[in-house]
Amino acid sequence: MSQGSFVFTPMALRSLQQDEDMLRRYECRRRLASRHLPSSYMLRKEARDRTPLGSSRALPAAVCQDVVVQNALYTGNLEALQELFPRGSRVSLIIEPQGGDMRWVATGEGLWSLSYEQELTTPLHITASRGFTECLRLLLQRGADVELAPGGVAALHESCENCQPECTKLLLSHGANANAVSEDGYMPLHYCAHPESLECAKYLLQYGAAISGLSADEGDTPLHAAARNGLPDHTELYLRYGASVNKLNAEGLTPLNAACSQHQEVGDLQRYFKVCQTLLMAGADVHVTDQDKAQPFTHVLQECQSRHSGSAAGQRRLR
Repeated sequence: MSQGSFVFTPMALRSLQQDEDMLRRYECRRRLASRHLPSSYMLRKEARDRTPLGSSRALPAAVCQDVVVQNALYTGNLEALQELFPRGSRVSLIIEPQGGDMRWVATGEGLWSLSYEQELTTPLHITASRGFTECLRLLLQRGADVELAPGGVAALHESCENCQPECTKLLLSHGANANAVSEDGYMPLHYCAHPESLECAKYLLQYGAAISGLSADEGDTPLHAAARNGLPDHTELYLRYGASVNKLNAEGLTPLNAACSQHQEVGDLQRYFKVCQTLLMAGADVHVTDQDKAQPFTHVLQECQSRHSGSAAGQRRLR
């Protein structure tokens, strides 16, 4: 045996054979699809339980692997999209991006195979998350399904997460559900986690977002999320809309507890101070304890002690 070579175990050989068979079947399906589908897209029909909003005659969602379509969407090329999606065309597509990170996937019988990790998305998700407002408007006018969520989140969640207020407003005006729950149990307001997402939060509330909506696991309200992320403007906005200042989440934390229990970077201290100040002025109870029997200011003292210890240790090293 030459240096640097090795013998495959029987299990490894079976895994390689399965990979080869899988690739052969995939190529066969791809050739059949390209032979039978009338358009240039690699589309596979997938029935949907509901009719897309805005058009009772809209075509059902389908999978698209066409790189021309994907390039136009990811670059926000409005002129190309107008040609690719004329009136009456299918726009409720599920995009299956090519490539991605490799990961090991169980294929059964204790065997594993390297596969590309791909997250399904849609034209609405791509354009809304990147702020391509006119492209998004075109797709909505063509009847794209605003509630389609192949990756577990709706386009509205992604526009809020990426702080795109105009896209958020556009989705809401075309029927997007302001209280849609993601696969992980979060509503769009929970995704407004950055200072730049304030306008998104305002639009959501104008379109009926539940100010007391709870996340599935933590039981967080939007006010908990705002406090935990150090967002004073969001905090003030939610309180104006009637958010409960002393609401307990599943861990027994009030919004004030949530804000004080967070480890804050030096540059964020002022924002968290304003959040706590706003909550206290709104009547936050400073005596509520969490599951560890700690009050809000107990966490503040612990944070101060931690910073002081770290500073003292640094000074000793300098000496």
